[in-house]
Amino acid sequence: MATGGGARAMACLYSHLYAIQNMGLLDCVTYIASASGSTWTTSKLYEDPNWSHNKLSEAINNVKKHVTKNKIGIFSMDRLKYYRKELQQATIDGQKTSFTDLWGLMLESMLNNGRNESRLSDQQAALDNGQNPLPLYLAMNVKHNTISTLDFKEWCEFTPYEVGLLKYGASIRTEDYGSEFYMGRLMKKHPEPRICFLQGLWGNVFSLNLVDTWYLTTQLDTFWDTWVKDRIKDIDKEDIRVRRESAHTKTRLFTPSGIFSRVWKGVLTNRPIDGEQHNFLKGLYLHKDYHQQSQFTTWKDSNLDSFPNRLTPLADNLCLVDAGYFINASFPPLLRPQRKVDVIISFDYTLDTPLQAVEQTCNYCTTQGIGFPKVSLSDEERKTHRECYVFNDDDNNNCPIVLHFPLVNDTFKKFKEPGVLRSAEEMSDGNVDVTGAFSPYFLTNFTYSERDFDRLMKLTQYNLANNRELILDALHTAVQRRKARNLSPEIKQTEAQKKI
Repeated sequence: MATGGGARAMACLYSHLYAIQNMGLLDCVTYIASASGSTWTTSKLYEDPNWSHNKLSEAINNVKKHVTKNKIGIFSMDRLKYYRKELQQATIDGQKTSFTDLWGLMLESMLNNGRNESRLSDQQAALDNGQNPLPLYLAMNVKHNTISTLDFKEWCEFTPYEVGLLKYGASIRTEDYGSEFYMGRLMKKHPEPRICFLQGLWGNVFSLNLVDTWYLTTQLDTFWDTWVKDRIKDIDKEDIRVRRESAHTKTRLFTPSGIFSRVWKGVLTNRPIDGEQHNFLKGLYLHKDYHQQSQFTTWKDSNLDSFPNRLTPLADNLCLVDAGYFINASFPPLLRPQRKVDVIISFDYTLDTPLQAVEQTCNYCTTQGIGFPKVSLSDEERKTHRECYVFNDDDNNNCPIVLHFPLVNDTFKKFKEPGVLRSAEEMSDGNVDVTGAFSPYFLTNFTYSERDFDRLMKLTQYNLANNRELILDALHTAVQRRKARNLSPEIKQTEAQKKI
């Protein structure tokens, strides 16, 4: 399970998967759930049908080139014309284009050497022989412009095989995503969008507006001083109550002069920030007693479930946004009871709030009656952040064990490898700043120096390797639990008698 965190989350997930591969545990992984920036890692990896069987060092070297390269080229005249052309073509193809689609095209330029033709359904080639874990991409459906995300929200899960709203248990084939449906029937087929448009949707918490993104990616100091400090909040530190105001960020139009102005205006005009899509649930009718059916997941934190005319099947469009607007994590797809997940390795890539996402998930699951271990820490335990937290419910064997790895720099300051102390000359290599707004890995920084990138890779790999035994212990416990659950009643009775 990976959280968001922009380029930081993308880079760290590569590093963590590499560390898991080196421990020989990658074959034990069944699912990889991601949200926001971490989806950029998984969506890229699955372009290679055998990625988990190849050394991930090559993939890390590739992403390093893109993270460390200058991003100013994504705002060249040729790029702007390309964006406008692509958005126009998407509209012709029947897509409901938004600013999120523009952001996706910018991501395509930042993270690739050229145009990326791949689509989500193409990733089936990486799964048809069971050679890789199933990727799970998370977004959230909200009400457009009228209801805040805390009043109405529905998890939307994307896989290479299907796209579905978890609440209704309704899904469509991934290759039909973006097409028009009515009463469960495909009415008008539209081309499946390219993967860059989904990457923009999954990570659209960064879609402030094109001007902001321009300055943020090029790191202009004057803009930072006069604009960013006052107006842009890092979701790592943002209190959840702040998000109650709206799921949509206000935008403004910046108008340079000359031909550049005309191209720029053509790209920006009338682009809402949310990812509006054709509603594949449109026209479906719920049973009159739907809210009393166990198959229907009545959300206790949504007071709209008792009003059928407010539910998604009555809406013309879906309004999909980054899951980080609510909880910056991708736990929900893993908690579906049908998946019977035993162990969740949670990678939290936020700065300053390393426990917020897992605590919010715990509180949410408690309210919803979903099995999740209790996250309870004393004030003393909160004073210093550990490299790994183990959360387990000993009274409920059906509850997954959660190993939570926050992004912290603890023993890495003194050890370059587990058990290997740094020399005096190497101590500076352990000074990796992963806290606060002055960290080189701040949320809105999309360009790292090679040194900062390499340090981040070493830190994240070390933290995982240094807690290898905790991972193995959790896997061993999970195996014993599953064996106990699979025993027949007769065998269980015999085993109990032996203990007596």
